[in-house]
This record gives sequence, structure tokens and C-alpha cells, in this order.
Amino acid sequence: MAAPPLPPETAAPPRDPLVAEPAPARPVPPRRRLPWRARLGPYVLLVPALVPVAVGLGYPLVRQFVLSFQEYGLAQQFGRPAEWVGLRNYTDLLSDPYVWGVIGRSIAFCLVNAGLTMAIGVALAVLMTRVGRAARVTLQVGLLLAWGTPVLATLTVWQWLFDSQYGVVNWLLSDPLGAEGFRGHSWTIEPASFYLVATVIVVWMSVPFVVFITYAALLQVPDECVEAAQLDGASAWQRFRHLSLPLIKPVLLIAGLLQVIWDLRVFTQIHVLQKAGAPTRETHLLGTYVYSLSREFSLAGAMATVMLVITLCLTGFYIRRMLREEDL
Repeated sequence: MAAPPLPPETAAPPRDPLVAEPAPARPVPPRRRLPWRARLGPYVLLVPALVPVAVGLGYPLVRQFVLSFQEYGLAQQFGRPAEWVGLRNYTDLLSDPYVWGVIGRSIAFCLVNAGLTMAIGVALAVLMTRVGRAARVTLQVGLLLAWGTPVLATLTVWQWLFDSQYGVVNWLLSDPLGAEGFRGHSWTIEPASFYLVATVIVVWMSVPFVVFITYAALLQVPDECVEAAQLDGASAWQRFRHLSLPLIKPVLLIAGLLQVIWDLRVFTQIHVLQKAGAPTRETHLLGTYVYSLSREFSLAGAMATVMLVITLCLTGFYIRRMLREEDL
């Protein structure tokens, strides 16, 4: 007896000979777990680089941290046992209003210098992409000379420029511009003008790094995207703000992070300018203040630890931003 025919809704549709049937899905093979020696190999290769770093950076950091909880001075250098005092060094420092003034000046100096450095550096990098080859090479050579000159040699030149009797800056302000108040003016005797000179020197020496790293990032922006935005009627500022700037933002975040770290622990520029006749107590920043405590090793270690904590707090924002950019 023949089987009854299937109803129309359950009958298989006719096969089109011109349409290829999809290939059956292949089962995904299970991931083979590597042996422990293969997994350990990359970490073993890092050991030759990590050991010198751990010895060169880890030991001084641990030693500094231990000294900050001890009473350690010149007597301990000659064999007297160090006395454990706990948090006394930290309470003595953080209860001193002068220390908080130094911390506030250091943070303000760091943020102002980092902001100026990033703004001037990005502007010069954009300028290098717009000028001709001769002007670009001239600018690059000048920036390399400013970046490669030793710090002490640069400070000597700037001290002559701001000299009260023979400085070019005072001559330009007094004779050509007619500002008689700057004739014989001492730029390092007042804290405000002292920090102005220090800012000029620090920014002068830091701008080349930002220029070169930003210029290299701008060269990686696709020309097709720039041309398409230009054809759509976007101005130069709109192309930079909405196209180039988002693409180079990770590079700018790294450059800004490095500038914050470098400007917070600036020492040589401030120390040399202080030796030129500036009032030391009114112009101390964190680096020079820690150096002034060099005879009291325990207080210096505590202040250096506080400086490390401040650095980590200031750079935490940039690190979170960089991690967020990588996740997008």
C-alpha cells in the first residue's frame, strides 16, 4: 500500500540546480594546550633584561622606603645602628606648611610646563607638515641642536641672556621697547620671574621631543582620508580637529604622560638657577627640596617617597585614558 503524500507545507522545496549547496560546517578542533616549557619560554627570555632593571631600580627604591621609617643621618654612616621611628618622618614633613607649599608649587610648575610644551610642540609639528622641504629641514636641525645640547651648556647660555647687566633680554626690553623698568633687572631674585625663566628653559629643552614624536604620528595619517575630507569642504582646522587629532591621540597621551613625569622631577634647571643668586627657600621644588635634605637621609627618603606617590597620582589619569583608548 503506497504511503500518503506529504502535505504541501511539509514537502521539501525543489532544489535549484544552479544554486550551490552550502558546505557542511567543520567541527572546530579543540585548542591544543602547550606544554609548560613552551609557555615559560617567553618569560625566560625576559630574565636577562629584567634582572638589571630590578637590581638597578628595585634596590634603591626599597632602600629609600626602609630609610624613610628610620632615624638615619651622618652618625649612622659611621656605624651607629639606625633607630626605627615608624611614621615620624612622614608626620614631621606633612605637618609642615612649607612642605605643602613646595608640593603645590611643584604640581603647578609641572602642569603649566607640560601644557605649554604639548601646545607648542603640536603646533610646530603641524607647521612642519605644511612648510616646504628647506624650511622643514632647517626647523628640524634647530630642534635637534636645542634637544642635543647638554643641560649645563644650555643653562649657561640662558643665564647670559637673562643677565641683569649684559643680558640681551633686558637690553631688548629697555632700549628698543622703552621699558625702563627692566634696565638692570634681575630675573632670578624674585620667585615669579625666577619661575618664568625656569619655564622658558624647561619648555625650550622639552619641545623638540614632542615635535618629533607628533610629526612622526602625523605622517601616519592616511592621505586618502585627508583628501576626502578636503573634497567634502572641511577646513584645515576641521581636518586637524576631527581627523588627525583622534588618530594621533594615543601618541599625544604618551607624550603628555612623559612630560608630566619629567617636569615634576625637574632638578638641574632649578638647582643651577638657584646657584645664580635666587632665594633658595622661596624657589624650591620637589627635586631641589629633596636634595636639600641630603644630610638627613631619613627625611630625604620620606620626601622622595611622597614625591613618588604624587607622581603616580598625577600619571594615573593618563594611564587610564591610554587603557581606555586601547579598549575602544
